[in-house]
Amino acid sequence: MEDPVAHLWRGTVALRVVTFLFALGNAIDQHGEYERPWLAWCAIAAMALWSVFTIQAYSRENGRRTWVVVADVLITCGLMSLSRLIMTDAQFLFDVPLITTIWAAGPPVAAGALGGQVAGAVSGFAVGLSTYLTRGELSVDMVRDVVLLSCAGFVVGMASTTARRSAVRLAQALRTEAATAERERLARSIHDGVLQVLARVRKRGTELGGEAAELAELAGEQEVALRSLVAAAPTESTVDGDADLRPALQLLATSRFQVSTPATQVMLPAATAFELTAVVREALSNVDKHAGPDARAWVLLEDLGEEVVISVRDDGPGIAEGRLASAEAEGRMGVAQSIRGRVEALRGTLELQTGPGEGTEWEVRVYR
Repeated sequence: MEDPVAHLWRGTVALRVVTFLFALGNAIDQHGEYERPWLAWCAIAAMALWSVFTIQAYSRENGRRTWVVVADVLITCGLMSLSRLIMTDAQFLFDVPLITTIWAAGPPVAAGALGGQVAGAVSGFAVGLSTYLTRGELSVDMVRDVVLLSCAGFVVGMASTTARRSAVRLAQALRTEAATAERERLARSIHDGVLQVLARVRKRGTELGGEAAELAELAGEQEVALRSLVAAAPTESTVDGDADLRPALQLLATSRFQVSTPATQVMLPAATAFELTAVVREALSNVDKHAGPDARAWVLLEDLGEEVVISVRDDGPGIAEGRLASAEAEGRMGVAQSIRGRVEALRGTLELQTGPGEGTEWEVRVYR
């Protein structure tokens, strides 16, 4: 896959060629006025050699390295400082271009393409500071050049950051599309084969009763789990580290546990999505342990924009008053750590509604 900012590097190479030709023309024009013409031509030769090297480096993906860009900034500033030895006081007085002229604009652009807006702006400021130190005085033109160099690096850096993010999002979209297509293909195959067999085993076993009924129950559970797996939305994440909460919750569905989620993505930081899934898993585990084998549970995920709400409700016998406190005092920390502790760590809110014979409902709210 081509570097998503390859076009910026091609522009950097073109800029290096054009600005060197301008510097060469300036040296030819000012040759007779320089205090040390021989040093001027040595500087031009060094610029030519470094231009050839950077053009080759920036034209290859494996040549676009941090040390090359840093060296570009340092060498440019060093060659620029030779202007104090090359030019006369009169040339400085009349603002004759330094020996590097606009060739010095190359490093900020390269830094922006490689490291983003901050690197580009810092490199532009460094080159601008070198210009000030070489001329030895502050003027409106000087400030203008510093601002232009910093802005050029910043803008190119912003473009490179945007291009890289777009490339990552495009790759994620293509992977999601491929995963969805494969999931649909597998769903058709499973529906025509495995699911029909499991449904037939469940139906026939229920009719026969006895041990066959137990097998029928197991077949029914596997049928529901397999249907949940096939129906679950593909796992998605973004370049910023967000993840869709729905798939992980959908995989918790069984013949006893129903999971309802929105049709659209519920994007949260990946760590938050992981912790919320763990909270729901623990709540369902408590239903298994304490509500009895016939208890059912319902999980509802709601995306309210600024907050995400998850409700876990069961039709079990409920929790007697004081039972959670006594369990925590006895060292059984399932609810305290796995549910309440996780929600508090996410800076969310947790509400429990229960009572003898009334079932149990946990409501978790997490703010974005």
